[in-house]
This record gives sequence, C-alpha cells and structure tokens, in this order.
Amino acid sequence: MTDDRIRDPHLPEVHLRPPANWINDPNGLVHHDGWYHVFFQHNPQAPTHDRVHWGHYRSRDLLRWEPQPIALAPELGRPDEDGCFSGNAVSHNGRITAFYSAHRVGRPWQPVAAADSGPDGSTFVKRPGLVVPDPPAGVTTFRDPYVWRDGDRWRMLVGAGYADGDGAALAYSSPDLADWAFDGPLHRRADPAPDGSALRTGEAWECPQLAVYDDGRALLLTSAWYQRTGPSHVVAWAGQRDGEGFRFGATSRFDYGPDFYAAALMPAPGGRWLLWGWSWEAREESCAKEAGWAGVLTVPREVTLRPDGSPHQAPARELDGLRTRTWQRAMRAQPGAESVLGSISSAADIRVRLGFGRDPAWGLRIMCGEGGAGDLDFLDLEIGDGSLTVDRGHASTDARAHVGAYRMPLPELAPGAELELRIILDHSIAEIFSGTGEALTLRFYPARSDTWTVVSRGLASDAVEVTVTAHGLRTPGAAAPA
Repeated sequence: MTDDRIRDPHLPEVHLRPPANWINDPNGLVHHDGWYHVFFQHNPQAPTHDRVHWGHYRSRDLLRWEPQPIALAPELGRPDEDGCFSGNAVSHNGRITAFYSAHRVGRPWQPVAAADSGPDGSTFVKRPGLVVPDPPAGVTTFRDPYVWRDGDRWRMLVGAGYADGDGAALAYSSPDLADWAFDGPLHRRADPAPDGSALRTGEAWECPQLAVYDDGRALLLTSAWYQRTGPSHVVAWAGQRDGEGFRFGATSRFDYGPDFYAAALMPAPGGRWLLWGWSWEAREESCAKEAGWAGVLTVPREVTLRPDGSPHQAPARELDGLRTRTWQRAMRAQPGAESVLGSISSAADIRVRLGFGRDPAWGLRIMCGEGGAGDLDFLDLEIGDGSLTVDRGHASTDARAHVGAYRMPLPELAPGAELELRIILDHSIAEIFSGTGEALTLRFYPARSDTWTVVSRGLASDAVEVTVTAHGLRTPGAAAPA
C-alpha cells in the first residue's frame, strides 16, 4: 500500500475492505466463539479479478475490525489452482469449516471444496479431495455453496444454471459435513422474457443464500448472472417451510441500485440475520488500476420480513456507534424553493423525515463541494410518482465514471403520508434506505472529498414538512489483512 492509495479521496473509510487491491463477494459470514467473521474474495496482489483468495476480518462489535491472515489461497496442482471462489462457513465443534468454489481456468463450473480452521478460526487446512466434485446432469453453471444446520442434518445450496436456460439453487444434505447427497433443486425457474412483465432472475443463479425465521417463513436470495453480460442484480424470493422443503412465491429486487451484488447472510446472536453485499466500481478499470484498489463491502444490514414475506432492510444498529458531530434542521420546503440545510463530511449518516401535503414530492441534493455557483458535482435524490429516483449524472467531472438515474419504489407514498429515509455516504458509495425497508446502493466519484453541502429542493406543488438530521461518521480503524 502506497501513500497515494491512502490519500485516494474515493477510498471509503467506514465500509469494510482492505486498503489496497481487489475485493468482491463477501464469503463465510459466521459468528464463532464471540467473534463476527467476515471473509471476502480478494486479490492481494493487484486491483483486478485474478487468482482470487479469501481475505478475512473479525470483530467483536461490528465496528472495530481486526485483520486476519489470508484464509484460503489458490495452490498449483490442486482443483483451486486458479482461484478460491465464493462460498460460506459454519461454526461446528469449536472450529470454522469453510466451503468454497474451486476454480480452474477453462472449466466453466467450480466444484465444492472445504477447509477447516484451528480453534481460533484464523488459519485453515484444506481437506483432501472435493466435497462435491461434479454438477448434476444438465447443469452447465455450478458454484457458490451455502451450508446451514437444519434440524439433525446439514444442508447445502449451490448456485446453478441449466443448459435449457433455467436458473436454480441446488440442494444437498449431509449428516456430518463430509458426505453429501444431491436432493434436487430447492428452487428452479426460467429467466422471464425481458418484456417488463416480470423481474428477471438470471440464466444462472450465483451466491444462493437462505434465511429461515422462527415462524417458518424463509427468504431465498439469488444473484442473477448472464453468460454474455455477467453479474446483474440480487433477487429475493419469499418462502415458507413445507415439510422437508420450502415453497417460494413472490419475487422482488433486493436492492434497486446498479452497484450491489452477491448478497451474503450471517445468522447472528439474538436471532438476527445480518447481511453484507459487494459494491463494485462504477468507473473504467483504468481508474481502479491508477488508484490501486477496487470494490467495497456494504455496511452490515439487518434483514427482517414484512407481513407479505418480502425483505425489510436497515443498517445494523451497531453503526450508530460510529457517529460523531450532529446537526438537525427542521423547515417547510416551499414549492420551487432551494434551501441549504448544512454541511457534512464525505462520511456521513443522514436521516430524513418528511410530512407531505397534497403532493408527495421533494428533492435532496448533495453538493460535493462548497455548494457555490460553480460547483458541478452533485448527487440528486428526487421523490415523486411513488418512487425515489437517484441521479448520479452530475456527480463526477471524470468522464470515466458511470452515470445514470435509478428508481426505488416507495409503496406507501401518498398524499398526506409521512416518509423516512436514511442515507449512508462514504466518499464514493451511497446506501439509501426507506423507512419501509427498500434499499438502493450506488457508487459515485466527486472531485472533492472534504466538505459537502446538503440542499432541500421544493419539488411539490405545496409545502412539505422536512426534518433532516446529519451525523458525521468516524473511521472504525480497520487495517490491512496480514
């Protein structure tokens, strides 16, 4: 790591990632011996996706993260010689067992491999051979195991794509984490035609994850992947336990932003389900090579279920422990008026409460500078027509940064309604949550990184009651993995 990389104005401070080089999927999220363990796809040599390892952090409180040695590394002559791809981990008999995808160039599918830790969960020994050496007949894409305890047995999902174009989460079971039997698809579906009539779910499903709640309801998450274009978005499937299996019904997009993928679940103490995702870079690869880093994990989210079984997301409550200075402004936003609410640092937690009249519309602009007339960098959030639209088209003066506007539905938006939003900003990433549990994640790359300005914009035809509370966020102090 060089000084240039440390000073990169776009490098997040609050979000978990090593200070240099490549990171993608969160892996092996497990609570073991009083520690939260987060593993992740990592190239420790370059900011590119090549010969990927498993990096590793651990924390007692989800705030202060301790770097651990590289957990898994590719080895010449082994099935994983070109990469230790994604998977998960479980805590059992005082150790962590990691299940991962063994990658070799030229092989379009990845068999399942495993490794066991010592008692401290920091160093791993790979098992000889493969846990699941081959995919079932007709399966052309096969990777990303997810293992959990279900009663008196262990169960595993593996993401898959069939030759006929169906995506699937394939199910396996084992009495001992060693010998696994194929039980058929847990869930399988063809990708809908792109005519707008249904949410697209992928030609293949990556990173399948399953949360089973105490009342028997379940949430299946799959990451939609396409042969021509690669990773796309995360799909949520509302489910219910049904005997030895599960029934799945309605689908929804798990995160409405363009830069969220590979969601991974952690069963946490107290019956909570925590989740991290990967937010990739939204700029040309040359930018990452110049900066010396690429990718970031989202903040930890707590995932609960609404009455209809769809997911409700919010930042984990522990993040409140990172707050520093605070300001609050309450006002009536008049039609057509713009008002400066205050200044924030580029790592901030903003909470918005709105009370609408006849017209449920309003805008928030983050001016990524001092907010003067010549300031061209800004991120726009606009509420109207039953949704929130986030526009990063003017958020960077660098032509290599991606642009676009992205819409998140607000199902309870109506005349006379109240609405809450929460916005986590961290240099080059924004995670936006509605009070009703929707989320939108995107990346942006402003020219300035010190002081930003928050502006209210009156977009409604009548006045809107606005209360904005802004907190600075301190750096939790994670260091580079060993």
